[in-house]
Amino acid sequence: APDCYNGMFRNCTGLVTAPELPATTLAPDCYSGMFNRCSGLTAAPELPALTLAEYCYQMMFESCTGLTTAPELPATTLADRCYESMFYDCSGLTAAPELPALTLAPECYKDMFVQCTGLTVAPELPATALAPYCYSNMFYRCSGLTAAPELPALTLAEYCYQMMFESCTG
Repeated sequence: APDCYNGMFRNCTGLVTAPELPATTLAPDCYSGMFNRCSGLTAAPELPALTLAEYCYQMMFESCTGLTTAPELPATTLADRCYESMFYDCSGLTAAPELPALTLAPECYKDMFVQCTGLTVAPELPATALAPYCYSNMFYRCSGLTAAPELPALTLAEYCYQMMFESCTG
């Protein structure tokens, strides 16, 4: 249901293991902020969902500084703001997940990896038709990045690349 696990473990700094999340069809805001500020979390649960909803993973792992590996994100059709700020300030994250979606939605990847200073390589971004704000601020302050991914999109949208690599000093 909408908001069902929203903020459930917020600020649980001692949480080191996440529960299984087997749902394959999500509801709006269902996992939003679920593990927000869980600095002891080192591994994310599997996220097998293929049918996403608005805000479903928004801020899910925000400030999970102990997280080193991101879960696979197999969905290929996205929803508005579905991954917005998902890994915001996950400074321990060293690898981004593959992002296979070809059909994007407004603000779907907005702020996804802000301040992920441990990232050195950006994921491939295969989408060729973009949506408004879809990649906005995606890698903001990712000082560890040393190369930008190829951007094959031919159909752009308003603010789609806005500040995508702002303050990426590497």
